[in-house]
Amino acid sequence: MIPAALGTAYFGGWPFALFWAAAAIAVLWEWMRLVKGAVWIAFGVPYAAALFAAPVALRADASFGLLAVVLLFAIVWSTDIFGYFGGRAIGGPKLMPAVSPKKTWSGAMAGTLGAMIVAVLVARAFGTFSIVTIACVALLLSVCAQAGDLFESFIKRKFNVKDSSQLIPGHGGVMDRLDGFWAAALAASVIGVWRGDFDDAARGLLIW
Repeated sequence: MIPAALGTAYFGGWPFALFWAAAAIAVLWEWMRLVKGAVWIAFGVPYAAALFAAPVALRADASFGLLAVVLLFAIVWSTDIFGYFGGRAIGGPKLMPAVSPKKTWSGAMAGTLGAMIVAVLVARAFGTFSIVTIACVALLLSVCAQAGDLFESFIKRKFNVKDSSQLIPGHGGVMDRLDGFWAAALAASVIGVWRGDFDDAARGLLIW
């Protein structure tokens, strides 16, 4: 999915919107299969809608949309990578053992620190941005990504399933790959729209 995500992000417009519409439809389908009960089923619609609307709103910014989306990818991916290796190398107390027994506080902190460093490097490659602003944005979005991961772990544990589906052979479902991205993208778009508007959401997120 990484080449497709980066490629459509570069082109923007309808290819980007189509990619995330397909992802949102897949997530909604997985959610409906996963949960049981009317209340949980109803939550699947805004969950999937946010996965589509959030990245599309950020990319729509003509000046900073590409950077915002690439930065979002970098933060989420580096949070996962640094968190995994940091947790394995350091170990220590569990983050939320009742929800995700393998995640540790050391992994969470390593993931966030790694995301902050990578985000600053990516932003500097695009131009001159405030290091403090980018680092703070990365910290917040990394925490949100980890919260999204834990939320999906909670849902899967509640309904006693290992993967959201088998749509991605060997990697589970689309939800399994995008749980952290969903939460980080939603937070980023809310901040961007709140500080700017729907046309300048990326600017609102990155320029303080």
